[in-house]
Amino acid sequence: MSLRVAAFYRFAAFAADELPRLRTALLHCAATSGVRGTVLLATEGINGTVSGPPAGVEELLSLLRSDPRLAALEVKDSTTTQQPFHRLKVRLKREIVTMGQPNVAPYLAGPVGTHVPAPQWDALIHDPTTLVIDTRNSYEVAIGSFTGAIDPHTTSFGDFPAWVDTHLRPLVETQQPERIALFCTGGIRCEKATSYLIQQGFKGVHHLQGGILSYLEAVPEARSSWQGECFVFDQRVAVNHQLEPGQHSLCHACGLPLTPADRDLPSYLEGVSCLHCLNRFSAADRERFAERQRQMQLARGRGVAHLGPQPA
Repeated sequence: MSLRVAAFYRFAAFAADELPRLRTALLHCAATSGVRGTVLLATEGINGTVSGPPAGVEELLSLLRSDPRLAALEVKDSTTTQQPFHRLKVRLKREIVTMGQPNVAPYLAGPVGTHVPAPQWDALIHDPTTLVIDTRNSYEVAIGSFTGAIDPHTTSFGDFPAWVDTHLRPLVETQQPERIALFCTGGIRCEKATSYLIQQGFKGVHHLQGGILSYLEAVPEARSSWQGECFVFDQRVAVNHQLEPGQHSLCHACGLPLTPADRDLPSYLEGVSCLHCLNRFSAADRERFAERQRQMQLARGRGVAHLGPQPA
């Protein structure tokens, strides 16, 4: 059976006491419609990815869009034949994407950069006067990005402001680009990043509307500037240019993505270790990981659902 996967977000102002009621409504909707995934709620808006029967996903999206503040909810769709989530989690957070800058609230406390539709993106990033920046984490960049994009080598989005001060500002002063073009998976991180850059006085700030997922959907692979796969935060791990599950998997010990070649290395033991974490954990940790992997395999053999690993 084909399942619909919907990634969505919207910056919108919510009162703190509204969020628990919205959480309850989403959980109830999911319980009756077979939808699973992760949804984050904060006073600055909503961010999530859900999967399930197409009608069930549409029911949940319709519930959200019934609120005028979420009527223009940004949604990116793909399909899968296997459910990429174990259950629906709806979490109340301080931010729907964590930057750690309380004064940065796109649309609510300041403007964002110029939206660039996917069909116009290549012309922008191929212009030599444009500085192109990947706002994702380094492990995401490693498995795919746009040709020529700058990798800030961040381990979390909260590292981005420090990178702006130490690297981007001197780079802009030296190169004097006419435009700065940012992108991320679905649009939410680069939208918040452009808001931060504008607050910091940067000019000519743009970002890819709908993120990489919208680009892969809109631009044929034959004339695409995208190289590799796109990391996604669910059990598919990464998607290819057709938005189908790719060749990457996760190390269940450290949670980082692995290529087929990585899985052929002596450092890889399924569920226990990989090249990224071979020297990171203790012998006791390895024993615990091995037992967890054994339980997962037993559950799989019995045809029983297992909640899966929780990376250390």
